[in-house]
This record gives sequence, structure tokens and C-alpha cells, in this order.
Amino acid sequence: MANLIRNLCIALLLLSCSNENTEFVSYTNPEITLNIPIDFPELNNSVRTNPPTKYGVELGEKLFFEKKLSANNTISCSSCHIQANAFADHHAKSIGIEGRIGLRNAPPIQNLAFMQVYNWDGNKRQLENQPLVPIITHEEMDSSILEVINKLEKDESYIDLFNKAFNGEGITAGGIYNSMAQYEYTLISANSKYDKVKRNEGESFTQEEAQGYQIFQDKCISCHSTELFTDQSFRNIGFPLNPDNEEAGRARVTGLVEDYMSFRVPTLRNIEFTAPYGSFGQFATLKEVLDYFDYGVLDSDNLDPFLKENDNKITLTETEKAHLISFMKTLSDTEFVDK
Repeated sequence: MANLIRNLCIALLLLSCSNENTEFVSYTNPEITLNIPIDFPELNNSVRTNPPTKYGVELGEKLFFEKKLSANNTISCSSCHIQANAFADHHAKSIGIEGRIGLRNAPPIQNLAFMQVYNWDGNKRQLENQPLVPIITHEEMDSSILEVINKLEKDESYIDLFNKAFNGEGITAGGIYNSMAQYEYTLISANSKYDKVKRNEGESFTQEEAQGYQIFQDKCISCHSTELFTDQSFRNIGFPLNPDNEEAGRARVTGLVEDYMSFRVPTLRNIEFTAPYGSFGQFATLKEVLDYFDYGVLDSDNLDPFLKENDNKITLTETEKAHLISFMKTLSDTEFVDK
């Protein structure tokens, strides 16, 4: 009994000494208030569970431009998502490490906080689940999350930033995914000429732009609705088919025949900067896109009803095409791409 009491006393003494020497670090990481544009849709649920914070956004931006995410340290997310192109690029299909060519065109990254699905086929419903895809994909970064973590752990600046962003948790896979999503949630584009006209800030449409806006409302708004200029639906609009036999559009996710070659309707915001157009860059210019609709699209059983009902085309005169392009260019947010 005496020995038991003595050992207990020693243990308590050691514990007391240990506690006295322990330093408790408190991290202050305030949330960032997002500036929600007028008439935009509701924020998606993930923004509420993973709200942008001061250090989370700083970390996410640093990771977005970090080439260590790739196996050979040569490309980052920003290699394919270039800010001057509204975070898209000018390649028909994305190009990864060692010049490997991907399946699809890199989509722009803007207003993701208001989106309900991501990627051309909507295979991700949470932005936090997206960063792993390019990291592990052979044609993109061809790495692994463990390899990425091992690289980052050798950099003291990353250790410090992860701790500040996630309350001392250190470098984790979840921290990588959540911080990158937080950064991308802040990429809000809503300061184009169109927005300024709508807000009555002294801007006005030219006659050509106003006529283009009317044409847009008559012939385009059924797909490109809401202030995001996409209804976020999946549609087969009869574009030329990707020759890659792995492509099936939304059907790659659902396995349903009726989803074959259906893709998420792209936003028209900043469309001026995001050429080429289509899921694998089928069209070099907006004029080519409009010409294709005018001449007639590929028929299919699941072709979008709007096209089916209009003889597989959207008829446009050359003047209407010019006016429509003029209007679409009013959706260019130069402040957003020049930051």
C-alpha cells in the first residue's frame, strides 16, 4: 500500500510539472463576410458548414497556386484555371503534367458559392470534394494526397498557416480540401457592365447590346437563366461529339442512357474570356457557337426539348448573332479577371 501511495504521488507530481510546462496556443481566425450580389441565388449549404475565414482563404489561395500538388512539381490548379481567363484556359482540353491531355475543357471558376453541382457532368456536389480529383488524376497532377501532405510538411510556412486556419490541427487532407474551397467561394464575379446597368450606376446598353439582350431573352434564357446565367441543369444540346470513347457526359455519373452526352449548362458570365467553347473546346469563337445552332445541331433521342421543338436549331440572322455577342460581352467583369 505504501508503494502504491508513493507511486501515485510521483505520478501526480510529474503530471503537475507537465501541465505547468504546457503552452496552450489560441488561434483567432475570423470569418470573412461574402458580398452577395443582388438577386443571386442562395448560397449552397457547404458554404455555411465551411465558411471562408481569414487564414482559410489565405491558405486556400496559396495552395491553388502551389505546384507541389503535382507529382513532378510542375503544375498547380492555376495552371489550368488562369485568372485572366476567368479562371479557365485557352486549351481545348486541359493539359496536365508531362503534357498529358485530359478529357475535357477546363471550366471557369467563378460564383461557385452559389452552385449546386460542379464539373461538366456534375460528379461533385460539394466543392470540398473537388480538389482531390485533379491531384490523383493521371492526366492532371498524377499524385496522391499523402504525397502532397509529405511535401507540405517540409515547409514551415505551411505548418503555421494550417494551424492558424484550423485551430492547431496541423496539415491534414481535410484542411487542404476545405481551405481551397474557402478560397474559391470568395471568387464572386458580379461587376460587369450588365450588373452596373441593372444597378443603375450610370451605365447603359448601346442599341446593339439592348437588342442582343432582347434576343437573349427570347432564345437563350430557358437554359442560361438566373443571375448566374445558367440554370445548372444537364442538357444534350447536340454539340459535336468528343472522339474520346471514355466520354458519355452526365451518363458517366448516373449510368442512365437518357443522360448520354448531357452536360451542365455553362455560365455566360465572362464568356468573352473563356474560349474555346464546349465540353472539349469544339468552338474557337462565340460566332462559331451561334453559327452551329443556326445551321442545326446533331439529333439524338435525348436532345433538349427546346431544340427538338425548333427543328434542331436556334435560327439567328447574322445581325442577331452580332447583337447577341455584343450583349454577352456586357457580362465581362474586367475587375474580376484583372485582380
